[in-house]
Amino acid sequence: MSTLRFQALKEASTRKPVHFEEIDRKSNLFGSNVFNEKAMKQYLTSDALKGVRDAIQHGTKIERKLADYIAMGMKEWALAKGVTHYTHWFQPLTGTTAEKHDAFFETSYDGSDPVEKFGGAQLVQQEPDASSFPNGGIRNTFEARGYTAWDPTSPAFIYGTTLCIPTVFIAYTGEALDNKIPLLRALSAIDEAATEVCKYFDKNVKKVTATLGWEQEYFLIDKALANSRPDLMMTGRTLLGHTSAKGQQLDDHYFGSIPTRALTYMRDLEQECMLLGIPVKTRHNEVAPNQFELAPIFEETNLAVDHNSLLMDVMQRVAERHDFKVLFHEKPFKGVNGSGKHNNWSLATDTGVNLLSPSKTPMSNLQFLTFFINTIKAVNDNETLLRASIATASNDHRLGANEAPPAIMSVFIGAQLTKVLSELESVTTGKLSPEEKTDLKLNVVGKIPDVLLDNTDRNRTSPFAFTGNKFEFRAVGSNSNCSNAMTTLNAIVAKQLIDFKNEVENLIESKDMKKDDAIFNVLREYIKQSKKILFEGDGYSEAWEKEAGKRGLSNFKTTPEAIKAKVSKQALDLFAELGIFNHVEAEARYEIELEEYTKKIQIEGRVLGDIARNHVIPTAIRYQNTLIENVKGLKEIFGKEFETIAKEQITLIKEISGHIEGINSKVLAMTNERKKANQLTDAQKMAEAYCNKVKPYFEDIRNHCDKLELLVDDESWTLTKYRELLFTK
Repeated sequence: MSTLRFQALKEASTRKPVHFEEIDRKSNLFGSNVFNEKAMKQYLTSDALKGVRDAIQHGTKIERKLADYIAMGMKEWALAKGVTHYTHWFQPLTGTTAEKHDAFFETSYDGSDPVEKFGGAQLVQQEPDASSFPNGGIRNTFEARGYTAWDPTSPAFIYGTTLCIPTVFIAYTGEALDNKIPLLRALSAIDEAATEVCKYFDKNVKKVTATLGWEQEYFLIDKALANSRPDLMMTGRTLLGHTSAKGQQLDDHYFGSIPTRALTYMRDLEQECMLLGIPVKTRHNEVAPNQFELAPIFEETNLAVDHNSLLMDVMQRVAERHDFKVLFHEKPFKGVNGSGKHNNWSLATDTGVNLLSPSKTPMSNLQFLTFFINTIKAVNDNETLLRASIATASNDHRLGANEAPPAIMSVFIGAQLTKVLSELESVTTGKLSPEEKTDLKLNVVGKIPDVLLDNTDRNRTSPFAFTGNKFEFRAVGSNSNCSNAMTTLNAIVAKQLIDFKNEVENLIESKDMKKDDAIFNVLREYIKQSKKILFEGDGYSEAWEKEAGKRGLSNFKTTPEAIKAKVSKQALDLFAELGIFNHVEAEARYEIELEEYTKKIQIEGRVLGDIARNHVIPTAIRYQNTLIENVKGLKEIFGKEFETIAKEQITLIKEISGHIEGINSKVLAMTNERKKANQLTDAQKMAEAYCNKVKPYFEDIRNHCDKLELLVDDESWTLTKYRELLFTK
């Protein structure tokens, strides 16, 4: 097997950058393969175009006759670009995307008269054989009827020779079976709630859109090297491997010159993104060796989520052309930084205002403060649910690992805005005097833009930080679908805005307060009630962990602990009230996430046991036998003196035996715990057993294997090493 490692190294070391030429400037390419406004104007009738616009802007249902016209135009556009198939592209509860391709080609019943056919029925709804997707008990395996339905708010696109139509995925009983439906419901909820609050400040606002700008971190590893590691191929991370002598200590990779092969890959990827209308803008080296990041321009959240899901698929496909393997796992390598997917979130009105960006007028800044403080209050009241939204087996490795936010949810707003909130907290209860109101508007609210102008501090240890005109949810994992976190965040803020509106209206009606007085009074109370969630210090410190405990903040370090919040009474009531999940849908997702966690730990345990026993131990024994032969030879030559002369070899033989015994005993114990866990029928208890009984053996087994890596002759070691994976450019 060591020959496989050295063959891979030879192959990787002789790679040349793949030839790539940009076919046109980005502005000309952007959206070329998207059925966007430009394409619709060319291929749709005016009625069909109006139908799509109304569906996007107002949620109006598209009549079947119009759907036929839209399908006809979409087909003609696609055929003109060489497309042969179409698919309903959806996002089941696997966290990835799904598609089943059907040809436009059809014949008559006797096989004659072949035609390219695609009508409104095929566009609007399909019935894929999708019984094997996770459903959490919503339907039985033999009940294969799950329907995909067109989402006109996310435009169709062409990838390869296939027309991809973004759709929702729903059970025949009506429950959502995907990540898109709950997100769309949450976006509708926050639109309605935020629009109502906006009318306090601008009665012309008719719609509020949640925006998202994700940042995707990833590792690029040579394909041959990745294929030589069974753990990377099966689990997405290295389950063992001694850290390289050089890692990221010198910070020399961060923002450094992008390696030529990686840059060529990025250029090719960006061109694909431009064609697909994904507005990627930023690229750079990240902290760890062979780690990179790309980020787009902000978009409407539903489209941004679709684009990120599509991007992750495109990244892997483009990587194949460049002989790379993309690693999205949050912690593929021990000892160097893992990867996140920062979700930059804000709210924008149809009048062109960012609700989380201060303005020059006191009234606009009171609007900013209203949405700013309500968001903080929403996180404060739902911190366990927000933590649950980013809980996965892979993200558990990253949270709190001194390169990512901790598992404790907190909000960072900076020293200057903390001072502003402190001043607002002192607002008089009840009606404000003219002098106090003037002072507030001129000296507190009015000066916020100047405050933010100099408020350039950042806190990388904060999971939820305000960064000038948006909140950055930094705890989201790099391998996750953004929809889970965005559904939760938009839902809790929507609920908070509804409560805020009710409280303000109550003060106006029952206390005869003016609107501004009522708003200041409610915001003052929210500031007092949300103090526990605000934290400006080092999120990695033990002091913060203790302080957070005193404040009553949760610190769920594992997924089985964290996701219980998803089926708490508070969460179930919130989701049901907003129409995002009914109880069946919420509990189904809880079951699915527990099962996914269990299966991932189970797979990792099996892979680790296999590598440890079938790669590491045989390699160690072969090298040990070489040492034994050496000692025998020394004994023959030197007689009684051999024990002194062969002292180091004998010690090494004993060390190897000790680690072999350690691996065997720990793998056996881990396997027994796995068997016990498999006997459990309760999903929560099974996940907890894998977390608390099976997983702890991983580190013990790894330690023995990593020690052997240092003891065994390098030429005999079969597994590609960290220095080779991380520093082969």
